[in-house]
Amino acid sequence: MKVHHLNCGTMRPFGGKLVDGKGSVFRRAELVCHCLLLETDDGLVLVDSGLGVDDVRRPAETLSRGWRRMSQPVLDENETAIRQVEAMGFTRDDVRHVVLTHLDLDHGGGLRDFPNAEVHVLREELDNALRPGKRGNDAVRYPDEQWSHGPKWVTHEPRGEAWFGFEGVREFRPDILLVPLFGHTHGHTGVAVNTDDGWLLHAGDAYFFHEEMSENPRCTPALTMMQTRVEQNRSLRLANQDRLRELKRTHGIDIVNAHDKTELTRHQLQPA
Repeated sequence: MKVHHLNCGTMRPFGGKLVDGKGSVFRRAELVCHCLLLETDDGLVLVDSGLGVDDVRRPAETLSRGWRRMSQPVLDENETAIRQVEAMGFTRDDVRHVVLTHLDLDHGGGLRDFPNAEVHVLREELDNALRPGKRGNDAVRYPDEQWSHGPKWVTHEPRGEAWFGFEGVREFRPDILLVPLFGHTHGHTGVAVNTDDGWLLHAGDAYFFHEEMSENPRCTPALTMMQTRVEQNRSLRLANQDRLRELKRTHGIDIVNAHDKTELTRHQLQPA
């Protein structure tokens, strides 16, 4: 399986090292929307979809003013998943499946660009995102316009086999697994991919900063505040971070999150 690591949405919030741990507090930080494009024997599989073309062209329709002020997205159409897929010589229909860690606006924004793909998500995540009468933070993180085209939803339950100590792991296909990582949202999941170099786990927003997976974990002040602000279950989120660190320490699993540029750059410098 060939794995491409894509940035499907750069964000440059204020705060510098308080956000990404680099340089001065007076510079813009840089965050990404780290997605995976998998070349399988059954077409392309996209893990998370980042921001989509419509988000970039008409941001006010799906990206709230408050979110834009906080995140300062670059809104470059060339960064969208569809434009990167096309630049590789593929078409939108070559993407047969989109597998989502969760449905936050910076993860599900590209769904409209792949209308014929099956979209795989945990059932509880979809139920929360689609429920009527969303208010406050839920209305911001789950904009209905991003799935107004009627995606081909395929829902999964967090029931299945054990995988390196994680229970309820669902097999999408033998080399792509859904690993429940609740906490950031009620239906948040990691996506494990069995590559030629071993297992790679895309942990979504289970953590935000690469040093959270180190032997002496730490997170920057701004990202610590953000994780706390948007979490749905604090105890589960923190427990899953502990389990991820153990997974990396004991089994050497390669783990990435959705927004850390350091992790993205490390993989993009390696051969696909």
